Amino acid sequence: MATQRLGIVMHGVTGRMGMNQHLIRSIVAIRAQGGVTLANGDKVMPDPILIGRNAEKIEALARAHGINRFGTNLEAALADKADSVFFDAGTTQMRPQLLAQALRAGKHVYCEKPIATTLAEALEIAQVAQASGLKHGAVQDKLFLPGLRKLDMLRRAGFFGRMLSVRLEFGYWVFEGDLQPIQRPSWNYRKEDGGGMILDMMCHWRYVLDNLFGQVKSISCIGATHIPTRWDEAGQPYEATADDAAYATAELVGHNGEPVIAQLNMSWATRVRRDDLVTFHVDGTDGSAVAGLSDCRAQSRVTTPRPVWNPDVKQTMPFFDQWQEVPDTQAYDNGFKIQWEHFIRHVVEDAPYQWTLPEGAKGVQLVEAATRSWKERRWIDVPALQV
Repeated sequence: MATQRLGIVMHGVTGRMGMNQHLIRSIVAIRAQGGVTLANGDKVMPDPILIGRNAEKIEALARAHGINRFGTNLEAALADKADSVFFDAGTTQMRPQLLAQALRAGKHVYCEKPIATTLAEALEIAQVAQASGLKHGAVQDKLFLPGLRKLDMLRRAGFFGRMLSVRLEFGYWVFEGDLQPIQRPSWNYRKEDGGGMILDMMCHWRYVLDNLFGQVKSISCIGATHIPTRWDEAGQPYEATADDAAYATAELVGHNGEPVIAQLNMSWATRVRRDDLVTFHVDGTDGSAVAGLSDCRAQSRVTTPRPVWNPDVKQTMPFFDQWQEVPDTQAYDNGFKIQWEHFIRHVVEDAPYQWTLPEGAKGVQLVEAATRSWKERRWIDVPALQV
């Protein structure tokens, strides 16, 4: 069994998502387990170089996790032929330019979502990547969540019968910053800095809907800025210019060709009274299921209780107790780490890989359709995307 090195230029990993999910819980974890195992039993050991603008911050992060290579010179890092992969988790506005720069340098590219702020930019970089002949991918981590993997198992087993609808509830209260410290970066609520609920989350919902429930056919959406003033990291008030909530209905073409209705509620100005910070409630003719990040509960047609509507009598049915939990039949690894392992195998041994930049562009397409629907106050069709 041989072990080969894979050099990875990692940009933007001092931010919350890049540091926690991509560096610590993915690349550092892969190195700790001895690398990624290939089909022939060989191992691939990632050898990252961390690149960022703040020299002190990037050095401290590297040393804290046993990484010997770090710096602030992106051009020099991209010029090094010993590193064949470029990863970006920086700002969305810079992403298309950085990916194009890396592709010109002959690097395979992998990045966070959204892959761009506009569909035109997303299509352009996807086309550049495809024409380059290099490997490319976009993060679609929600597909690897234990709850959604259990939900997908039910779907593949035919549990739902004919799928009818899916209702997504996402969000929690993000502190304004005056009474309690903020738990999300302030740029998330400034449109000029790439913030906004629709831009952030519609990219996720697109690949979840397409892969688990059906291809998105059309959408109706309204956004809102419920909290107009927030306080930043320095405790200074600022105007929230981005949407902090969105409410949408989408028409899907299910995997069997039948229509499926999706309701998508997402808000950073809501208080949680559900099983998890995100839940997916799926109804079908033969059964229903509700999945969160980790758990999934199901109710089949033959175990469905018989509720009776009577507003004059206090409800005694324990509805939450009438669902059966889908058990953990395997160990579930971190979703970001799983996709990193897929991408590394794709680069090194050309293993099949479906989560490409054109798939990432579909997410930006749904963002623009939802934003246009909000602006024009009407349904917007979502045609098949030609890249």
